[in-house]
Amino acid sequence: MRTAIYFLTKLNIMSTNTDVLTPTGQRTITINRTFNLPIDKLWRAWTEPESCKKWWGPEGYTCPDCTMDFREGGKYLNSMMGADGKKIWSGGEFRVIVPQKKIVYTDHFADGNGNRVPPSDYGMGGDWAPELLVSVSFEEVAGKTNMTLRHEGLPVEMADECIKGWQSSFDKLEKNLA
Repeated sequence: MRTAIYFLTKLNIMSTNTDVLTPTGQRTITINRTFNLPIDKLWRAWTEPESCKKWWGPEGYTCPDCTMDFREGGKYLNSMMGADGKKIWSGGEFRVIVPQKKIVYTDHFADGNGNRVPPSDYGMGGDWAPELLVSVSFEEVAGKTNMTLRHEGLPVEMADECIKGWQSSFDKLEKNLA
């Protein structure tokens, strides 16, 4: 069992990358993952609120709230709720949409009305960029979908936790859409 866990951990490490983004220690993470799902299903998971609610947030969190105006310049607002009943809100704006190819959006912590709040409101430390940028690209290969996520502007001390959070969310995505 220990060997299997080590092997899986090595696979996850090989599928992720962190690069220093700024002299202040902000980072960019990149996650490459292949889903055993056709591209149209994976695209809907990212672009339809009811589908997004099924997987948004790592294991142990639900997504009770998800609104999106899915168009370039449109806004979104999501929440993640933990077992303690507390919600963590995030919002942003869609910058680039290329159907079934690419989504680029801004990301920031928010309150329930979509107003920007500092990460410290949710107990998050570190030097966060005022606005993060997330790019997601999709490529279908033989009925499966290769997806690459790039998340820019994270504090160095949060990069590994963000990778774990995204990977856990993607596990839920694949499980709920299989």
